[in-house]
Amino acid sequence: LDPRPDEIVTGVPIAYYVLALNWTPEWCRSGGSGASAKEMECAQARGFTLHGLWPDGARPPYPSFCKPAGPLDPGIVREMWRRTPSAVLLQHEWQKHGTCAAWPDAKAYFAQSARLFDRIALPKIEAIAPAALTAGAVRASFVERNPWLTADAIFVQSLRNRDDALSEVRVCYDLKFQPTSCPGGNGA
Repeated sequence: LDPRPDEIVTGVPIAYYVLALNWTPEWCRSGGSGASAKEMECAQARGFTLHGLWPDGARPPYPSFCKPAGPLDPGIVREMWRRTPSAVLLQHEWQKHGTCAAWPDAKAYFAQSARLFDRIALPKIEAIAPAALTAGAVRASFVERNPWLTADAIFVQSLRNRDDALSEVRVCYDLKFQPTSCPGGNGA
């Protein structure tokens, strides 16, 4: 799909990167959205999946849809499926975010995304008692499993319209893909 003209944001210098991890139980509970939801996380039980790798500027508007992008090679979709089980979402992430940084092609973009995602030991969020499930507890569980991360490099996204339900965990990286403090704090 072609982006709307107001979605195209080019010429924004990249200040940092965000690796977004989708919390699928909430995605499925809330019904998801779009064609991606039908083929994605809800077909089988999953915890965190890779939403995407986003190059971001120092402040909004963030870069998006920077260059034209053709369809993804099916081999890339197969390689990424265990991380992002949606061809629709993979195509969207390449078009919207991957085209905005110095990756020469989709293969390089997804290889970087996979390296970052695969390095993270995903905690069992569902093991946290519901009464103790706070943004701080989520951050602490990530740091416990990944001592190379610090709490300030982890942004916890909640859905305010859904009783502050956990939506995503985002890990912030500097321009050399080293964990860094998330600009604007660490969420929820």
